[in-house]
Amino acid sequence: MFNYISIFKKWFNLKILLHKTNFSNIYFKQNDIWWCSVGMNLGEEIFGKGNKFTRPVLIFKKFTSNSFLGLPLTSKGKSGSWYTKISGGGKDNWVILNQARILDKKRLVDKMYVLDDRDIKKVKKDFLRLYRS
Repeated sequence: MFNYISIFKKWFNLKILLHKTNFSNIYFKQNDIWWCSVGMNLGEEIFGKGNKFTRPVLIFKKFTSNSFLGLPLTSKGKSGSWYTKISGGGKDNWVILNQARILDKKRLVDKMYVLDDRDIKKVKKDFLRLYRS
């Protein structure tokens, strides 16, 4: 049986550490893709992996110097209106459009790359199509 209690405890302890740490030296902008501590979440919510519960996240819309709308990525090929295929950082990924969420920069771990204009236009078009319908 999978030990969810142990995993949630690890995530909770990391979340406390992230909350208490000063991240004033992190600068991000729209279209950046970062490794991000998204955590251990519930049900169908996307979650991170490894010791820092990370996964790649596209900074889709920057709101303040501390917060943004993030779209998680997966390297597993997906199809359907909830996904957009992008090619960046030397490989294909899929943006998970239905898992958009507001995140704080304290969750950002390491910048990966900047999404090119062609792919960001495709993500914006597909995002608007999904949420306007």
